[in-house]
Amino acid sequence: MAATPEPATGTAAGREPRGTLSIRTVCMPADTNPSGDIFGGWLLGQMDIAGGVFAAQTAQGRTATVAVDAMVFRKPVHVGDVMCLYTDLVRIGTTSIAVRVEAWVVRQNVGARILVTEGTFTYVALDDQHRPRKVETPPAA
Repeated sequence: MAATPEPATGTAAGREPRGTLSIRTVCMPADTNPSGDIFGGWLLGQMDIAGGVFAAQTAQGRTATVAVDAMVFRKPVHVGDVMCLYTDLVRIGTTSIAVRVEAWVVRQNVGARILVTEGTFTYVALDDQHRPRKVETPPAA
């Protein structure tokens, strides 16, 4: 994958991550593809976990992934990068929750965060019989 030059500020066009930090993990050698970069499927899985945590909190119960939309892999991720996954609510439907997930890294644990991947994940709220259920809107803070 060809990488675009990183902005001088280290962030995506000088902006900060959108949403709440949901997961932070270190990228390890076991997570690499044959080229030595972190495997996109591993990254996608981490993003799904982060989005699922956010969706379950929002739905106040069990959820399941039903769609992954608009994934953009912007930059490669390297062994030793600290992966920071941020989640933010896009919308709440009758039974579904759309969550924006941004993956940012800190290279070798130093420097500014760099946006490497982003996407929108949709989850459906489930009842005890694993059927879709209505999402109760969380109380306003």
